[in-house]
Amino acid sequence: MKPHDMGTLFDECTAVRTIVRLDRPFDIAPDRGIDFTVGQLAGLVRDAAGWLHEAGVRPGDRVAIAKRNHWDYDLLACAAVRIGAVPAKLSGHLPDDTLDLLVKRLDAALLVTDRPSPRARRVLRIDEFAAAAPPEPHRRHDDEPLVICHTSGTTGTPKLVVHTTRTIIDRLARPEASRWPVIGTRRDDVVGNASSYAHGRTFCWTASALCLAPRELVILSTDSAAARMFGRYRPTIIEALPTAYTRWRQLANSPENPFQRVRRFVSTYDAVHPPVVRTLLNASAHKRPLWMQGWGQSETGPLAFRFLTRRSAHTTRDLGRPVPGFAKLKVVDPESAEPVAPGTAGLLLARTRALCVGYVGEQDRWEAKTSGPWWNTGDLGVVSRTGAVTLLDREVDTVPGLSCLAVEDRIEDRLPSIAECVLLSAAGREPIPVVVTDTALDLERWSAAVADLPPMGEPVVLPWDDVPRTGTGKVRRLDLLARLTGTTDTYGSGRWT
Repeated sequence: MKPHDMGTLFDECTAVRTIVRLDRPFDIAPDRGIDFTVGQLAGLVRDAAGWLHEAGVRPGDRVAIAKRNHWDYDLLACAAVRIGAVPAKLSGHLPDDTLDLLVKRLDAALLVTDRPSPRARRVLRIDEFAAAAPPEPHRRHDDEPLVICHTSGTTGTPKLVVHTTRTIIDRLARPEASRWPVIGTRRDDVVGNASSYAHGRTFCWTASALCLAPRELVILSTDSAAARMFGRYRPTIIEALPTAYTRWRQLANSPENPFQRVRRFVSTYDAVHPPVVRTLLNASAHKRPLWMQGWGQSETGPLAFRFLTRRSAHTTRDLGRPVPGFAKLKVVDPESAEPVAPGTAGLLLARTRALCVGYVGEQDRWEAKTSGPWWNTGDLGVVSRTGAVTLLDREVDTVPGLSCLAVEDRIEDRLPSIAECVLLSAAGREPIPVVVTDTALDLERWSAAVADLPPMGEPVVLPWDDVPRTGTGKVRRLDLLARLTGTTDTYGSGRWT
């Protein structure tokens, strides 16, 4: 089965025998339990379509969704699509002023939320849904807006990314729903997911996961539920946020290790440092577990991917090669925009069939990042003569003469007791290393670990919960820099963020 119409996706998959396990009830259906058949989920989507229609939503309207993290984001999105509306998934993690700005930019007909007093034309709280029969499914053209998601927002206010059925379903979800040999999802798999369901990735994942029909889907709304849920259902495939994997290192090394049956880990959204990858791969009892590392953006979908093994997980900045038949990459000089020789660092430009069609309220910003068919990713990297891609840094986070990501890799390799190291670009001064740990940092070990690395400032030690993050767990580097220095000035220009 291949996905196409997201409004009737669950109806079309009712014959699938997949059982869905939740770590807690859906916020939109708190009394319906934590175990669902696909048929029961289809009924919930139909009910939600009735709730939205009763609230006055009509074809062409935008429906903003902002709530606690859970997979019911995607069920609400499918319900909106079913009645011809365009859902806009907004992270419940956003600050109030940012959420207000995005809701205003959307000019949404309705905001569905569990947050207090957001400013919108009309607000429907999740506990105020009124039962009503849904209208007949509304069909839309493949090139009309289907869903709006937002970028992570590590460098400021997130952009509102508009995708169509053609860009996000036909060109992303349909290929993912293929049964690839060896690496693909099988009908006897137990698939775990611990993600940020407000983002576009899970909308695409929902379409492909249902069509692949694994035995079970185990959905975590918070990564802290991994010991309980994965310990009980023992997933064979896991997709999770990079920060979730980072926080699971201790669990993976514990006697209750719930990752023993995993044969494939999937990571998107952000870089994962090698010690994390090795820890999880070594926690698997599978003979040859794989780590699938994808690199892409909300605007483009995946651009390159690589499979890591226990033996090859010494670096995660090597992103493999562009997705065959789907994406092409080239490197240009940041100042002149002229192509550079293979192996030379520069701005990474992508050409992809799944490029979004715009930014809500900021179409000029979207157009400034396009050059003909090429999209400026805003990332710095290198493409070798053989086409292999190495990521250096975001352009806005760059430090002359070094790769912050590479330095972070080495520090985390040498200091396995820390949770994370974040190297901040600070204009006019040495880069600032922020060591994330809930215990004290041994300064002698620190000095030994950085002795042969490029010069940097004294380490700033912060506990995990004191580091500003996006809904996907990415560090808000500019916010953190402003907190530490009083300014957001970096060596990068930030023109393509």
